[in-house]
Amino acid sequence: MRREDTIVAVATGSGRAAIAVLRLSGPATRRILEVLAGSVPQPRFASLRAIYASDGAVLDRALVIFFSAPASFTGEDVAELHLHGGPAVIAAVLGRLLETRLCRLAEAGEFSRRAFINGKLDLTEAEGIADLIDAETETQRRQAMRQLEGALSLTVENWRERLVDTMALVEASLDFSDEGDVPEGLMDEAVSAASLVGKEIETVLNDGARGERLRDGFTVVIAGPPNVGKSTLINRIAGRDVAIVSPVAGTTRDMIELHCDLGGTPVVFVDTAGLRDTDDPVEREGVVRARKRAQAADLVLLLFDNKIDADTDGATGFEAVAPENIIMVRTKYDLQPDDEVIEGAVAVSAKTGAGIDILLKRIEQQFAGRSDSQTALITRERHRTALTDAARHLSRVSAAHVSTSPELLAEDIRLGMRALGRITGRVDVEDVLDRLFAGFCIGK
Repeated sequence: MRREDTIVAVATGSGRAAIAVLRLSGPATRRILEVLAGSVPQPRFASLRAIYASDGAVLDRALVIFFSAPASFTGEDVAELHLHGGPAVIAAVLGRLLETRLCRLAEAGEFSRRAFINGKLDLTEAEGIADLIDAETETQRRQAMRQLEGALSLTVENWRERLVDTMALVEASLDFSDEGDVPEGLMDEAVSAASLVGKEIETVLNDGARGERLRDGFTVVIAGPPNVGKSTLINRIAGRDVAIVSPVAGTTRDMIELHCDLGGTPVVFVDTAGLRDTDDPVEREGVVRARKRAQAADLVLLLFDNKIDADTDGATGFEAVAPENIIMVRTKYDLQPDDEVIEGAVAVSAKTGAGIDILLKRIEQQFAGRSDSQTALITRERHRTALTDAARHLSRVSAAHVSTSPELLAEDIRLGMRALGRITGRVDVEDVLDRLFAGFCIGK
């Protein structure tokens, strides 16, 4: 990806549409507009222009908007061509742009990457853009917007700024302790400040991975013996046939996933193999995988019907799953509705739909306390790994003895600060020097 190139891409979806948008970014943007549209429009004003072919023929009449650097998304000269959305129009104009040899096709994510390089976005904000595009539920959209607006980056930058100040104290204590204007007790002040940042980071880390769950979806595993109605249930929830339903036991061997939106909360339902002892090696592997997936799930729907008791071998083996993360589901309720239902269980009929709404509401309530997108900061494993590294280094500072080498304390603070910088992509040791000399009038 050469930054001196001017790039172009179709910014709207494929196929027929009322409007299609072509985006340009780079140093040749002005020249391209002069060639195709006759001149460069006034920045940030939409202008109706004819788009010309090399022989002077009009390819389309489009709204052209020009954004002058650095006041643009990428920080470079940017232009948007709002064309009629027919495939032939798009192909003709895009072909003309490439024919000028003044631009090339953009690579995936290259506009956002240039925005990051030019300081228009940090890494978490760029990730917020990607999550906003991928959002399928309201909570995912809200969480993505919070990231795009800097919820995590502002918090991380606050921690990093405080550690920069702390590092300045340490450096002053180490290198300039004989200066008259450097007060005593700087190391104690530095340790206290760094420890406080570490505790705040640990508090954020103890969030039950709420943000990652919201981004990826809460996992609900449908488990139980063969022929208990697992596949029929997931088909009823989906409103279509996503799993094979058969009276033959052991039909489902691999796991089938269904992504749903429950009241704005993303949920992934997983249909699994029937739990039973079997001599079939393929089915046996399916049972093993089903149990492992259930043990790692956010919620397990443990199904049983009127032919078996919930305590039989087919419904056991979930001791590792917390009881509050299991919902007992009595299936085939339409066959014998007068049978007694186990206390706490939800009775459903996937065939008629009876009880399905009650079950879905129960699942939604199960995740209600964990789907608050307004408090989740960590949304990716990358964030959690970096914060864990930072907390580990700062915990060593907190636990340091008075005899601990100041150089080692300084190194742990520096590594903690660097780990935070990895989250936003801002790691600049010059900040430490700036704070150091500005704060203590050293060398006057």
